[in-house]
Parts: sequence; C-alpha cells; structure tokens
Amino acid sequence: MANEKIMIVDDDVNICELLRLYLEKEGYVTKIVNDGMSAVDTFKAETPDLVLLDIMLPGLDGWQVCREIRKFSDKPIIMLTAKGETFDKVLGLELGADDYVTKPFDTKEIVARIKAVLRRSAGSAGPANSKEVNFDKLSINLENYEMKVNGVQVDTPPKELELIFHLASNPNRVFSRDQLLDEVWGFDYYGDSRTVDVHVKRLREKLEGVSDKWELKTVWGVGYKFETKD
Repeated sequence: MANEKIMIVDDDVNICELLRLYLEKEGYVTKIVNDGMSAVDTFKAETPDLVLLDIMLPGLDGWQVCREIRKFSDKPIIMLTAKGETFDKVLGLELGADDYVTKPFDTKEIVARIKAVLRRSAGSAGPANSKEVNFDKLSINLENYEMKVNGVQVDTPPKELELIFHLASNPNRVFSRDQLLDEVWGFDYYGDSRTVDVHVKRLREKLEGVSDKWELKTVWGVGYKFETKD
C-alpha cells in the first residue's frame, strides 16, 4: 500500500491533521481540503486514489460532492460523518460511496477500511480482470461500467451496476442481503440491509419487463437472485 494519494475533505482542521498523521505514517500521500467547492476542483486537479469525505461541509455538502465526483470518476469514496441514521447511510451509498464511517472513529479502523476499499478497487480494475455478462436484451460491462438495455446505454450508478453484475454473474443463485453487502460493498454494513433493497428497487425500475428470459427476483425471507428461464 505505498504512495496512494488520499484526499481528506473535512472542515475540522484537528480531524484532518489527525488523519494526515496516521495516513502518512502508513505510507500514503495526503491532500487536505476544508470545503465542498474546493473538494471537487481539487479532485479534478490532483486525481487522488481515494477520498475521505465528511458530509457536513461549508459550500457543497458531502452528498453533493459525492454526486459531482461520480459524474466523472469511480475512484473510491469513504463518507465520514457524525450522523448515524439509516437514511444517511442509504443516501450515501445510493450516491456511489464505497464505505461509511461514523464519528468518533478509531484511526486504525479508518486505515483498515482504506486498505480494504483500495484493495477491492485495484482488484476490479484493468484488462486482466475485465468482465462482461450478456443476456437477452441486457449487457453489463464491469470494465467500463456500462449497462445496456436493448443496445442502449442506461445510466447506472457504480454500486447498482456492481450489484446487478454480481447477481447476473451467478444466475439462479440466491444471495441473502448480508451476503450482497459483504460481496458487493465488501464490508458488513452494520447489519443495515435496507440499502440492498433500495438498490434492487432502482435496478428494477430500469429492467422490469425488458425480457421474459430473465428476471431480478425476490426470494421471500432469503434475499435476491437473477433468475434465467430456458
């Protein structure tokens, strides 16, 4: 884990300095930004490998910053906030965040999560790991993060695309919500399985009725599966 650049976005200078010290001790290069507007501009200029992003920021808040970054980059984002409500967690993940840590946090936990997210990000990138699945009227490409329905590209946030790719890569296999949190998001999301339901609902809005040869199906009391029909 050497020399990856981490952008820390928080208006609390003490938290920024604490994170900087721990991350640089681990060998990371850090860039500190204290407001939302500067965060988007600095991201474009610095192209960090990962962003630690506080939600409560002056100017643009963390949600808006996440939304703006996701318009042009899939680099990992870990949300930092004092808020712990389910609504905040689900919203952050819907907008494309990769992980979510509530304050006060343990710096060792932050470092562990950064390593885990960067490891997953590196593992899904590059031609050696390029992946594509195709079904009737549906194509999902994880290399360039594209989903096409009837040959037309459909705007799909990164986590939605990773979720449908994971399910479609294992047709007819049933996954529990906790399994999907672990295998798609890559961590045990505090038992908050509602975020899976939110993502499935949004995918269904894009895929409902596209083909009679496959279906994104709920298995009541268990979870979800991508069901194919011969």
